Amino acid sequence: MGRYIGPSCRLCRREGMKLFLKGTKCSTPKCPVEKRSFPPGQHGQLRVKLSDYGIQLREKQKVKRMYGLLERQFQRYFGIAQKVKGVTGQMLLEMLERRLDNVLYRMGFATSRHEGREIVRHRGVIVNGRPVDIPSYFVKVGDVVQIAPSRTGQAARVKENLERTKDRPACAWVQVEAGQLKGTITRTPQKDDIGLPIQEQLIVELYSK
Repeated sequence: MGRYIGPSCRLCRREGMKLFLKGTKCSTPKCPVEKRSFPPGQHGQLRVKLSDYGIQLREKQKVKRMYGLLERQFQRYFGIAQKVKGVTGQMLLEMLERRLDNVLYRMGFATSRHEGREIVRHRGVIVNGRPVDIPSYFVKVGDVVQIAPSRTGQAARVKENLERTKDRPACAWVQVEAGQLKGTITRTPQKDDIGLPIQEQLIVELYSK
């Protein structure tokens, strides 16, 4: 499957806000968004008034890039959100938050979702006692997510990440036991838990055309 291999900070600058794609660097003065708060490219500093479609597209791109998804993956999630019971936009955000790579990021076990994806793919995570190597795995309420004790290298990496992310606000829907490198999903995530301004209705309007 294809993936984006370009500079992550360029994506943040394009969306005009920090998407926290580079881990702890995003919280330092070295963050390119702090230095150059305008879109990349030679025409980045020009003032352009977006159309309604442009505003909707930018919102979709922002959320897609924040969770590190490709267009086809994002469309698939939206299709599922349309079919389940509930408000489509809210269901979409809930599914994205329940991805295992995002859960590791929220728990502080990974400094970014990209790093969380790496940890999962390297079989460093067990869910309810069973190894899971699928970053898109959906966690459920009551699931116990833990770093595999046999993966000493991953455990050391996670301990370092917990120290680096100790000042990050605690995730309200996961009860983390840092000493045991595990966490329990206590409830379903809500929009307010994301911590970034997202207008999910714009995404719904874009895909409903």
